[in-house]
Amino acid sequence: MKVDVKNLDGQTVEEIDLKSEIFGIEPNTAVMHQALVRQQANARLGTHKAKTRGEVRGTTAKWYRQKGTGRARHGDRKAPIFVGGGQAHKPLPRDYTKKMPRKMRRLALRSALSVKAASEEIIVLDNLDFEQPKTAQMLELLDNLKVEGSAVILLPERNENVEKSTNNLKDVKTLRANYLNIKDLLGCDYLIIPKSALDAIESFLG
Repeated sequence: MKVDVKNLDGQTVEEIDLKSEIFGIEPNTAVMHQALVRQQANARLGTHKAKTRGEVRGTTAKWYRQKGTGRARHGDRKAPIFVGGGQAHKPLPRDYTKKMPRKMRRLALRSALSVKAASEEIIVLDNLDFEQPKTAQMLELLDNLKVEGSAVILLPERNENVEKSTNNLKDVKTLRANYLNIKDLLGCDYLIIPKSALDAIESFLG
């Protein structure tokens, strides 16, 4: 699949071929969905916890005598039916982690990249580097590339000037190429990839 390579002014400087085994496969939507659910599940802390009647603070003395009052039989006031009592069938800390084979995870990434490529939502840059962090310069770049909507910028390595230039833009984020994930891929309108980051992607997905 051929795509244009643009410079920071949005002008086409060359044309390159994207590897068909990464950007041109038949998307597997089931695996993409499974990978997305796995990532969202693994992000859950699972630390929710409520106390039972045996854990809440208070006396365990019987509230009033068993017989002769005409009222219902009760033990202590920590029962779930009373205000300040414990909870029945409470949530407990649990592990939501899901496992998924590496081959399936990489298939999901290749499928998502193929969807982006087919929709012409991948923009390849010849180079991406700023002399200093500047949000205005990032906005100018996005305007030159005609990016409307959210965007993920892949970087081959740490680049503080580019990363800090996106900090004040809520719809734009930077991501290291080796941290590419299905959630960010499916959640953005455009994927901006410098050629150096493209090499990193092809090295572990090829």
